[in-house]
Formats: sequence, structure tokens, C-alpha cells
Amino acid sequence: MNIALRYAAVSDVGLVRSNNQDSGYAGPHLLVVADGMGGHAGGDVASSLAIAALAPLDGESHGPDDALSHLESSIDSARLDLVERSEVTPELAGMGTTVTAILRSGNALAMAHLGDSRAYLLRDGVLNQVTTDHTFVQHLVDTGRITPEEAEYHPQRNVVMRVLGDFDVDLTPDMSVREARPGDRWMLCSDGLSGFVSIETLEHTLSTVADTDECADQLLQLALRAGSTDNVTVVVADVVDLDTLADGAGPSTVPVVVGSAAIDRDRPTSAQDGPAARAATLVAAASSAGESTEVSAEDPAHAPQDGTDATGDDSDVRPGKRPRRWIAPVVTIAILAVVGAGGLYGYRWTQDQYYVGVSDGQVAVFRGIPTSAGPLTLSTPIELTGDKVDDLPPYVVDRLTETISATSFDDARDRAARLVADAQAETDTSTQEPAGTAATTPPADTTTDPAAPADGTVPPETTTDPPAAP
Repeated sequence: MNIALRYAAVSDVGLVRSNNQDSGYAGPHLLVVADGMGGHAGGDVASSLAIAALAPLDGESHGPDDALSHLESSIDSARLDLVERSEVTPELAGMGTTVTAILRSGNALAMAHLGDSRAYLLRDGVLNQVTTDHTFVQHLVDTGRITPEEAEYHPQRNVVMRVLGDFDVDLTPDMSVREARPGDRWMLCSDGLSGFVSIETLEHTLSTVADTDECADQLLQLALRAGSTDNVTVVVADVVDLDTLADGAGPSTVPVVVGSAAIDRDRPTSAQDGPAARAATLVAAASSAGESTEVSAEDPAHAPQDGTDATGDDSDVRPGKRPRRWIAPVVTIAILAVVGAGGLYGYRWTQDQYYVGVSDGQVAVFRGIPTSAGPLTLSTPIELTGDKVDDLPPYVVDRLTETISATSFDDARDRAARLVADAQAETDTSTQEPAGTAATTPPADTTTDPAAPADGTVPPETTTDPPAAP
């Protein structure tokens, strides 16, 4: 049996973010998704450095026995690269990235995982999540404090406890070895997809769309139509047996790099028609129109002077025509009219959205989306809870600053209440614990992994490392 991967990768900045901090890689031997974090200046750098450190593994230089150690070593090299870059560029301090990677060697798949990006396996028509999220909410599930269903809507579900960061602490990723079976389909994704599209929809799409490129594109569009507020990155790979394929029907061996690690990292969103896409178009077009008007009105260098033409030819000394000052306002009005007509429905959609954030130093419920279109603010605080953010733990304040999306006004109120209640419970618990008490370690997952070899020789994933500071 001669195993190979047929793969595709896509990434999109999404409908809200100003830049893409995700990175993805797909090659004949290597699949990676990295979701950067650390603000506008750091997340994209962190995920790009992770891809740069892992990409050299995409070759035949490693055998099945050493693939796992090579993968772990490259991730540690990426961590050292992040530490070094932060020392050289202090404004990048605090950056980090998730890493979910699969390295193929023959019919063995070595896997490494840190953070809340995910790996899924579709086998015999059934989709299973292979990785375990390194999040605060997953810890609550593992310790029985909440149910998996409650975790899907928990206000702290995106608080990541273990990432690849620039802090000089070695957090060993979950490492495991899987079997590559012909007919399997793997999907790696950032939480911009998994956090907004149900596993049932993911399973249906992965099962029914045969072409890997088309499948990856459809999954991306599903996330955008669902109103994903994050960057979205998807890698889809089919395990194929080359011996069963016709001549010339083998998969491509050209690597695909997407997101912030790619040359076209600044490309705009590819969101297709839908309320969320129309709202994003409204924001972008209005901002662009405002910038154009500013340049026309304030920068005289863009207009010819003293009767000369645009080429600088001053041989014609006849008086120049009076500038048509009405053109810029009329064009601007026309642009805004078109944008308004096309984006009215999108704007109305934004006013049916709700989220939890911070207003006047308090936890607040907002109507709209956390962005603006030129001078137009697309969100308004409609209820202050009275809970001061100064009384909450720092990681909760960070989560509120990033905002917590909700499905309705009542859902937003519930999320705000649970957020404050959980934070207070955690604070009370920590103050009652005697000094020196060891932190509770979530119990190991002993369920059978559908991706594990039948002979039961697969080493388990490591899950005993202490969580990183949020």
C-alpha cells in the first residue's frame, strides 16, 4: 500500500477582524493550522513563525519511528523563535499561537496539538473530534462542572490555557501517532470555523463534498455565513492509496500556504452573499469612501497646479479651467447612496446582533457588532450589569475586551451573568485553597480514539502539562 495525501487549504480574514492572524499549511507530508493571538501586531507574526519552523518537515527525511520527535523538536524551535523575536521587538511581547499539526511518514501520522484549533477525522461517514481543546471551559467539562452542551455557549469558551508563546516556559504539546487509512478524511481548522458551525453541519459537508478544494471552500463560506467574528482557516486532506489510482490521477505535491504566512496575507474577505457579508461590505465601502473624500479635499498634491496637465507638461500656458469642486461631493454622495441601498439590509442585520463587552467600566450588553463604518458606530450599550470590571480576574477582563458574541438579547444577559458568577466562584475557590495545594489536573481521556490503530499500540496524548497563564 502506497499512502499519499490529497489536500486543500483556505484562510479568510473574516467579517470583523482587520487582519488575518491565522496561518495554514498543507503539503504531501505536513498539515498545520496556527491561530495567532497577541493583538494586531503580534498574532500574525506568531502564527507565521510557527509555520516557518514546521514547513521544513514536509519531506521524506524522517521515518515512522522518528516523525514524532522531529515534530516535537520543530515546535520547540518555533517557541524559541517567538522568544527571540519578542526580545528583539519588545512591542510583540505577549504574542502566541495555537498549533495543530499532522506529519505523515508512510502510513503513520504523527500529531501535535496546543490550544483550541482542532483536528477532526471523518471515517466511514462518522466525524469525530480527535484533539482536546486546551481551554478553561474544556477543563470545566473534564472536571464535571459543566456539560459539553453548556460549554458550547459558555462566555469563557475561548479562554485558552495552553499555547505556543513567547514566554520562556516549555509547554509540551499533546503528542500522538495515528494510522493513515485510505478513505479517511482529515480536517484541521481554527475556531473561526468550529466555534460557529455545528459538528452535524461539518459532518454533512465533509461527507457529501468529494473534492477537497471545493469542500474547504464550502466550509469557509459556512463559517462566514454563520457570522463568524474571527479569522477562519481550514485544511482538508484525504488519505489515498496511490496503487489504486489511474496513471496521472495522483494528488498534487505542491505545498499550499494560506493566511498570515502567505504572500497574499492582506487579501480581503471572500464572503459571498448573505446578511453578514452585506454588513461587512457596508463597513468596508463606507470606510473607503471616507478615506477617498479626505484625500481629495485635503491633499492638493493629487491635483494639477498652475494650469499644467498631469504629466507635468507646462508648454500650454493658457489659463486652466476652473476646477469642478462639485465633482468630489457628488461622487461621494453617489457612492454612499449605492452603498446605502446595497447595505441597508446588512445594517439591519447588525442591529439584530448582540454581544457582551465593557462600557463605563462595567460588564455591559451591546446591540450590534463591535466595529464601525466610518463615522457610524455599529453597536450601542443597551444594558449595564453594575458589575465593575476592576473586580474581575484579568483573563475575564481580556475576554470582555475581545467581546463575547450572543444569539439574542436574553442570551447576552445570561452570558454576562454566568461570566460574573463563574469568575466570582473561581475567586472564592482560590482564596479558600490552602497555600501550596497543587492545581487540579483534568482526568485523562480513556475513551477509544477512532483514529487509533487497531492493534492498540498508539501512544496516548499527553494531557498532564500545567495550563499556561491566560
